[in-house]
Amino acid sequence: MTEFWEENFVEKQEMWGLEPAYSAVLTKDLFVEKGLKNILIPGVGYGRNAQVFCDSGMTVTGIEISKTAIEMARKHYGEQMTIYHGSVSDMPFDSIKYDGIFCYALIHLLDQSEREKLIRGCYHQLSTQGYMVFTAITKGAPTYGKGKQVGKDRYEIHKGVQMYFYDKASVQAAFENVGLFEIVEIEENQPFYLIKCKKSG
Repeated sequence: MTEFWEENFVEKQEMWGLEPAYSAVLTKDLFVEKGLKNILIPGVGYGRNAQVFCDSGMTVTGIEISKTAIEMARKHYGEQMTIYHGSVSDMPFDSIKYDGIFCYALIHLLDQSEREKLIRGCYHQLSTQGYMVFTAITKGAPTYGKGKQVGKDRYEIHKGVQMYFYDKASVQAAFENVGLFEIVEIEENQPFYLIKCKKSG
């Protein structure tokens, strides 16, 4: 995984442009409405989705597996966010409890035990009354069922990229114990679920 993303960022640089994803803007609006200040973004990439949170006065910490992506984030956004170099599988990187966590288009790239570990790791670092939002690809995507099947609802789309495709039942099963309160279907470059959770008590 490290190699794949490192090569991709070296070769394609700002492959998604510098505009934030639609789901990042929606999540920023939720976090502003709830008055959240301290945000963690696992899989921050080169920072395009982090910037909307910074621009709204939030403090952002990222985790990123690719050194090249971190260098690109520094080039575009300077030192305004802390970014830990490493895999989300190695969370936590600090002992901070965050008000908000935003995890964009990452969870579906992991295998089942890694997905479970990411959800647990994020929930563990969430403060009480904090919110975490994940985006995950749905079975409505044109790539669902394409490529080599490597598990239930999981396919190798390109060499080195295996994707797990969610439906509402699998979202419910994965997130029901971590404060799931809303699943929203949104259309970006792919159909995604915006999965919203709140940690209470």
